Amino acid sequence: MSRTVAIVGRPNVGKSRLFNRLAKRRISIVHDQPGVTRDVISAEIRDGDYTLLDTGGIGYKGIDTPAALTAASEQQVDFAIATASLILFVIDGLSGLSSLDEKIAAMLRKSKKTVRLVINKADFDDDKIQLAEAYRLGLGEPLRVSAEHGRGEGELRDAIIDALGPVEVEGDAVRDPAQALTVCFIGRPNVGKSSLSNNLLKSDRLIVSPVPGTTRDSVELGFEFEGRDGKKYPFRLIDTAGIKAATKLASPVEYFSRLRSLDAIKNTDVVFLVLDAMDGVTQQDKAIAGEAIKEKKPIVVVVNKWDLVKDAFKRQGGFAPYKSERDYREKYEKALFEKLYFTPGSPLIYVSALSGYEVDRMLNAAVKLNRMLDTKISTAKLNKVIGYLSERTPPPAVGGKRFRVYYVTQTGTRPFRMKLFCNREEKLTEQYRRYLEAGLVAEFDLAGCPIYFDLVGKEKHDPGMSFSAIREAQERARNVAPTPRWKASEASGDDPKHEALED
Repeated sequence: MSRTVAIVGRPNVGKSRLFNRLAKRRISIVHDQPGVTRDVISAEIRDGDYTLLDTGGIGYKGIDTPAALTAASEQQVDFAIATASLILFVIDGLSGLSSLDEKIAAMLRKSKKTVRLVINKADFDDDKIQLAEAYRLGLGEPLRVSAEHGRGEGELRDAIIDALGPVEVEGDAVRDPAQALTVCFIGRPNVGKSSLSNNLLKSDRLIVSPVPGTTRDSVELGFEFEGRDGKKYPFRLIDTAGIKAATKLASPVEYFSRLRSLDAIKNTDVVFLVLDAMDGVTQQDKAIAGEAIKEKKPIVVVVNKWDLVKDAFKRQGGFAPYKSERDYREKYEKALFEKLYFTPGSPLIYVSALSGYEVDRMLNAAVKLNRMLDTKISTAKLNKVIGYLSERTPPPAVGGKRFRVYYVTQTGTRPFRMKLFCNREEKLTEQYRRYLEAGLVAEFDLAGCPIYFDLVGKEKHDPGMSFSAIREAQERARNVAPTPRWKASEASGDDPKHEALED
């Protein structure tokens, strides 16, 4: 039996707040507005070794939510109940029982699942809690808790462990979810992130709707993928809410959705930036990509809805001024990397969540990127390449002086960090920095992996290593390093297109 615990109940009884308290993290969005939670949110609870599920409110009839979304949300609740080995039925201890509570209780009794009744909002005054009504539901001894203040938390955790029983270990050990490769979909609302997630999961696990903003929380799900090498790779998938510009947020719920999406970027290994094949790259797409770059994450650029482009050229004769699908793709790619110039070499994959076209390539790209993140580059090769780049395109003069690198060495991975001993940090322009980063990405086959420089000027260098020693080491490096294999020798440090070096 799976060790899965589902929290269910009518809207606004505190399910998401209780979920966050048990998970010890702010995962689900908590708000007084009913109907905020739509998808089933999950979290791995380590101290009990079980999966906890937060669900949408059963019976929500909000005028601001389309009926189709409400129905889809309740289907997700049905999924959670069917999956769970233990159900926590939460009621409001202050408002008393409602007819909807009684209907839900009857439904849970018919499910034949193990159910524990949880009375929430039992903060301090037990006289306000109507226990007689709770017993009338026929679900046994209720647990009184306060999700907001923590009252009864220990008793609830103990009750969950007692109901689930001891952990059954298969093989030598239980697989640690932390070992899985974590990927997340980011992008504007309605570009197809949830549809792509469902395609990878081979199920309708996430609510998909043409209504922008359908997804509100960041939903984490685990699955396995068989790579081209025949091996199975464990993945952790995070589907995020569409990221709107901060100036266009219309409600607190949208504000918290945006925060959850940005937090997801911090907690992922590889980011899938999803674009719309018909829209091209918008200013908001560029801003979203910038958030991933800010967090030093490798990016796979995913162009979704490519089936619409293919259909346009097959059935409708295409659309002007493009001659063919290939012509459209080439011009799309050129425009894309001109706008996303700060993502040199990122894999670009054209997919269709609807048909499944090329969807597996995303995961193969993520596996490759994850492998590349542990690459160690010899100091000799680094210095040879930096020297070549500097000689091919000298840095621009700033204040009458040029930036000069004396010595470079790799100091870290995930992301790649390079320490550059130089004359003056302030002489390195942003454009020339990108030129050097793109050159290293192209030479060492690190397409999609961000590289960051830590600059050490003359006045800040390590006194234990003199600059004469640095120059000697640099000379030794030049004598042993191989000749670079450039594929874009015409790229210039003054031309912004140099950042789109091809792999």
